[in-house]
Amino acid sequence: MNTVVTSREEILKNSRILIGQQGWSSVNIRAVAAACGVSVGSIYNYFDSKAELVSATIESIWREIFHGQDDMEKMQDTQACILWILERMEYGCKKYPGFLALHSLGFTQAEKAEGKRRMEQTWRHIIDGLCSVLKRDEKVRTNAFDSRFTAETFAGILFSLLVSAMLRQDHDPAALLEVTRRTIY
Repeated sequence: MNTVVTSREEILKNSRILIGQQGWSSVNIRAVAAACGVSVGSIYNYFDSKAELVSATIESIWREIFHGQDDMEKMQDTQACILWILERMEYGCKKYPGFLALHSLGFTQAEKAEGKRRMEQTWRHIIDGLCSVLKRDEKVRTNAFDSRFTAETFAGILFSLLVSAMLRQDHDPAALLEVTRRTIY
């Protein structure tokens, strides 16, 4: 067995594979070490605890789902962006079954704050991106937003609807697009 892990990313990659194949309960220091072909101590060189490993794995899954995509043309139009977010969420749900609903269960009560912080940070990034698209979209009515109903508020509502629809597994892209159309176009 090797005693040196090539990288933190290799550990996270193997953690993602374990989650995709065996679910959340499979991610622990011993299982990840075995998947990486290294000693348990090697994992502790990168992560101080199981909670830190799980938290970093969650963050890496969100990054895989939403970052590094070369779909910039979809980021110019709000409706195309909504469809893209739905596609990425569907990808995440298929590759990591139960991810949206279960990832917070991987933490003890004391560790939930860090997991929640990382999730909110990732979600804030997605909402900020959606808000940016709303502001650039030339089809959005000039009076669609005001000081009480801002693009930021609408982006947050839209994202909440997207996550809720995915959790219920009854998302209807046409309905989400219609809500958007009636609200801002």
